[in-house]
Amino acid sequence: MTPPRVILGIDPGTNLMGYGLIRVDGPKIELVSLGVVRLGKIKDHGEKLFHIYERVSQIIDGFGVTELSIEAPFFGKNVQSMLKLGRAQGVAIAAGISRKIPVFEYVPRKIKLSICGNGAASKEQVLAMLTAQFSFEVQPETLDATDGLAAALCHVYQFKPRIFGENNSTSSPKSKGNSWSQFVKDNPDRLK
Repeated sequence: MTPPRVILGIDPGTNLMGYGLIRVDGPKIELVSLGVVRLGKIKDHGEKLFHIYERVSQIIDGFGVTELSIEAPFFGKNVQSMLKLGRAQGVAIAAGISRKIPVFEYVPRKIKLSICGNGAASKEQVLAMLTAQFSFEVQPETLDATDGLAAALCHVYQFKPRIFGENNSTSSPKSKGNSWSQFVKDNPDRLK
């Protein structure tokens, strides 16, 4: 019998870092925790990075996380913002590696495709799908939290995830297109 998995999903950021924790026991997927790490009041960038590392390490240790799934940075026009975001992602990854847990990275489009069946879905559409999946009693305080949860759930849905540091594709080997009918065919267990 396979032991339950506890997956931490992270939406990295330098002002808000969203996270979601799920427990997977066979076919059962349950929400464990959801939240954000607020970094806006910390002025020094190095201190922000240290705080991210410490907080991710605490979450891993406190919840017995077995796998970390993180959203990859997307390419933007502001180079300075991209550098800061990449550093934030890097220290979150380092926290996972330091705890000897596997780290998986997914591009935003892959996460949205996994959750909504549409790689161009809005954050609100992702929230709606996650609300249907987990029946939130209280709406999450920010969409950063649900983006972290989406990263965790995306990892569960993957057939062959990309482990950070390996040189393989993030796409599913079964993926043959972006059509809704193909998504339904590839994911019969996600339909109610």
